Amino acid sequence: MRENVFLRRATPEDASAFLALKKALDVETAFLMLEPGERLTSEEEMRATLERIAAVERDYLAVMECDGELVGYLSAQSGSYRRNRHSAYITTGIRQAFCGQGWGKRLFADLIGWAKQSGITRLELTVMAHNQRAIGLYKRMGFLKEGVKRHSLRVDNQYIDEDYMALLLD
Repeated sequence: MRENVFLRRATPEDASAFLALKKALDVETAFLMLEPGERLTSEEEMRATLERIAAVERDYLAVMECDGELVGYLSAQSGSYRRNRHSAYITTGIRQAFCGQGWGKRLFADLIGWAKQSGITRLELTVMAHNQRAIGLYKRMGFLKEGVKRHSLRVDNQYIDEDYMALLLD
């Protein structure tokens, strides 16, 4: 594990760097939603998003920073209504050069600690069914497969299934 990497909560001042990270991930991996060039978010829109996350106590966004550059993130957006406020949907991405070094586990451990303190009792995500590295991490963190979204995505002209996974914390 690299010594010069650390985790912290994102702030609105990270807008430019966070947008750059997301665009780099769009190019680097086909396991995320957007294709290269498809992300149209402006820096101002990203700043507004980060301001909203900072203002909502039940939302979470942690970033990984290495030598002043953001190299990974994990976010959880809680439900907006009384009936689903206990639940949070997760998205995550880590630059390839930092994968397989335990950073995903550290991000998820931090998220789980935050969720327990915030009254979140259900963490959920979707993952492409062939993304075995991510599925392995999620299983090690206690997530269970709840179902399959068949032909959920179309990547490189092929239909891809997504697995629903969740972790119950109560």
